[in-house]
Amino acid sequence: MYKQSRILVTGGAGFLGSQLIRRLAAEEPRHITVLDDLFTGNENSILRQDNITFVHGSVTDSTLVRTLLQDADYVFHFAARNMLLSIPYPESDFTVNAMGTLQLLLNLLPQRNHVKRFVYASTSSIYGNAKELPITEERFHVSTPYAASKFAGELLVAAYCESFGLPATAVRFSNVYGPGQVSSNPYCGVVSKFMQAVVDGVPMTVYDDGEQSRDFTYVDDAINAVLLAGLSKRTEGQVMNVGTGVETTVNQLAALIAEIANHVDYPVRHTTKRKVDTVRRRVMDTTRLRQLTGWEPQVSLREGLMNTWEWFVKENQSHNSAGK
Repeated sequence: MYKQSRILVTGGAGFLGSQLIRRLAAEEPRHITVLDDLFTGNENSILRQDNITFVHGSVTDSTLVRTLLQDADYVFHFAARNMLLSIPYPESDFTVNAMGTLQLLLNLLPQRNHVKRFVYASTSSIYGNAKELPITEERFHVSTPYAASKFAGELLVAAYCESFGLPATAVRFSNVYGPGQVSSNPYCGVVSKFMQAVVDGVPMTVYDDGEQSRDFTYVDDAINAVLLAGLSKRTEGQVMNVGTGVETTVNQLAALIAEIANHVDYPVRHTTKRKVDTVRRRVMDTTRLRQLTGWEPQVSLREGLMNTWEWFVKENQSHNSAGK
């Protein structure tokens, strides 16, 4: 367990990182250090507690990273530039995603004997347009700068695990959504964008014909996978998919959100094909994760969207009240 452990979470002001911190805090750790440059993250999303310290800085800062890693028992590396930014800023994307990961690994080496686990947050984007579904961990097809930089980081983690015995694990997430994913962040996921459209009374914007599919994963299930991966001896040196194994089209997602929001037949506006994330179909094979950890997704898409909508409405009401 993580009780009385010293934990470093990079990218902890982002959606997934901040939700991970909330779950870790319930495990009664000795201390959690949160590192984030706030490029897209929000400091207000970080849980306030006496044993949680926020550090405003970058994973590319070797001196800072070395200091923060000195007493870490567990490292959860979630810091990254996202896909949308990788197109206009490929150099920054690679610097943070790949070189930032290298800085962590380099500075972990001197103390690898006391670090219990390094968990790397990877992405299903490395699979591109997969030829076979569901997608297993071996079928990668890197086709974007973002996927390349994240995969480079993942390969570095694997190399340091193999060459230097660093206890490391990588998890590849697929379209994580849920409470805490704010629509005010321009880089939020489609679930938040659709829900915000309904709240604002404007059509949901669907790219292309809307028949492109994804494997939407509820945030609690994703975090459960991370926590199990960080503790299990069997996951050391492994990379594992995190998803549900259920394929859902964007049109189906829009219709389900409209139904949950009591707006059946809510208007949808179709627009031209996206310039990024043009994958046609994606659904994950999570056999490896299940076999190694016993993990199972607990929340269906309908239930997850209902939870998210309830949170979303309350969050919007709170912001509206504060603005008056």
